[in-house]
Amino acid sequence: MSLRLSTVILPHRRWHEGGRSTWTRAEQLGFHAAYTYDHLSWRSFRDGPWFGAVPTLTAAAAVTERMRLGTLVTSPNFRHPVTLAKELISLDDISGGRITLGIGAGGTGFDATALGQEPWTPRERADRFAEFLGLLDRLLTEDAVSYEGDFYSAHEARNIPGCVQRPRLPFGVAATGPRGMRLAARYGQAWVTTGDPKLFEDGTPEQSVRALRGQAEKLADACAAIDRNVNDLDKVLLTGFTPDRNRPLESLDAFVDFAGRHRELGFTEIVVHWPIPGSDFAVDEKIFERIAMEAPAQLR
Repeated sequence: MSLRLSTVILPHRRWHEGGRSTWTRAEQLGFHAAYTYDHLSWRSFRDGPWFGAVPTLTAAAAVTERMRLGTLVTSPNFRHPVTLAKELISLDDISGGRITLGIGAGGTGFDATALGQEPWTPRERADRFAEFLGLLDRLLTEDAVSYEGDFYSAHEARNIPGCVQRPRLPFGVAATGPRGMRLAARYGQAWVTTGDPKLFEDGTPEQSVRALRGQAEKLADACAAIDRNVNDLDKVLLTGFTPDRNRPLESLDAFVDFAGRHRELGFTEIVVHWPIPGSDFAVDEKIFERIAMEAPAQLR
């Protein structure tokens, strides 16, 4: 089974001061997809430049032709299904059907309080995510939707002509727990994980592989419960958050070894962060480009 290689480009550069050239270079290097974070601000980048995901992806769609584009990940923290659906349909149209929506329940970071609300509890996030995802699925597949839920409402929301991709653009559902896995099995065309966050500080790569194997088994169980073949879903690993950190990007051989071990777990797509000097994602750009150009052939 071949393994696709993708990248995530953080939206921290002005479009005409390196932003545009990064996205076009990603396509030149042959990445399967280029994603961006959908946050209002994020961690150590909070006090510096940070741009919106949807306008960034719109601009990227206009300067690329083949590469898929998307979010890793969008969440209900500051989004509403009705307005998000309209933006996604527009993005899918502009890109010629190249958009994937990575979507998750969200967390307790800056996005959780930027609109003035108190952070939701894990259960509240899970409840909202389930309703958000179900309504968004309808909005992207039906011409008109009315809905009254516990958290979200829609009144004759029109979404004509719908997505270029039919019946809608694909969802990559980020999940690690039982409820999230059930949502991935029901709505996802892909499952997204960053590994087990509890292992990031003190865990080992071997422990991470075991944890990821356990997550994949839970996804398979969730699919089996609704008579869905787990192989119908792509399995996407967003790197940089396992105990390996950036070590797989230190050399071509290191990356091929890392990616090969995770391909054996059933992963179909590995996503690496575009290098950012002076950050947690600082890696040698020449090695990064060599990995992008040469690793996929070694992982077929």
